[in-house]
Amino acid sequence: MLITEINTIFKAGNGGNGKVSFYKGKKGPDGGNGGKGGSIYISATSDIYALGNLSKNAKVEAENGQYGMRNKKDGRSAEDLEIKLPIGTVVTDIDSKEIFEITSKDDRFLLCRGGLGGLGNWEYRSSSDRTPVYAQNGFKGQQRDVYINLKLIADYGLIGFPNVGKSSLLKEITNANPKIGNYPFTTLDPNLGELDGKIIADIPGLIQGASKGKGLGIKFLKHIEKVSLLFHCISCEVDDPEKSYLTIRNELKVYNPKLLDIPEIILLTKTDLRSKKEIKQHLNDLKSLKIKVLPTSIHDWDSLEKIKNLILKSSS
Repeated sequence: MLITEINTIFKAGNGGNGKVSFYKGKKGPDGGNGGKGGSIYISATSDIYALGNLSKNAKVEAENGQYGMRNKKDGRSAEDLEIKLPIGTVVTDIDSKEIFEITSKDDRFLLCRGGLGGLGNWEYRSSSDRTPVYAQNGFKGQQRDVYINLKLIADYGLIGFPNVGKSSLLKEITNANPKIGNYPFTTLDPNLGELDGKIIADIPGLIQGASKGKGLGIKFLKHIEKVSLLFHCISCEVDDPEKSYLTIRNELKVYNPKLLDIPEIILLTKTDLRSKKEIKQHLNDLKSLKIKVLPTSIHDWDSLEKIKNLILKSSS
């Protein structure tokens, strides 16, 4: 199951306390410094399911630094903790509203800084106090209460009602292997495919009222906010293709009006199930929209090649 939103607490490690210690016979201080607490770093991964590893933890903590020791030995510093999150993840500090966003595979940032270790009494010796009996406590590690939100970074999006052939198309034009079935909501998670280095996302089927939480709701619409082109799939099986188109467009508008500004192409799918006369009628019905319409079928090699060429040309 794809997890796209979680709340969790990240806590860096505390620094270890400094040591109060003396050489035998109290000839002088020998207390060492505490070690530094582990910091927490966020880095990128291409695994879109990585948030699932965090969803079971209400709090993620790095280790504390070790206390200072005798003979001026410093405590061991804790290892830093690396948390890998999918590309497209936005991490928001709930209190400060500070935002960290992962947009590329090379992104890496410090989220919570580990606390410094305290000084041992060896560090406090002076000409006026040769036997200090105090040491410094370690500093607390930084803590953040965060909201983590995954928005898949795709170049193209396939949208439309359930069972219009989006997953089948994705499989044919890319290397994706989505679950496919002839019933609504076969796709419960966004599927991703790749063509010439460009990512295509198959967004689970929308229905009328999706923006208000019906069907699968709006949980996946955020994944198409950054695509450069939408392929709006309408099945030849519907009686009123224009109504089908406008219904989905209205759901996009209610969710986020900016989605209507994304360029789109209509794919009239499953043309193998209708006669040429019926297909022509559907094309005429869609003319008033003044949008490019491509009749297509997974059994029509030429139509699939046209879609591929559109993607390849737009990415060149």
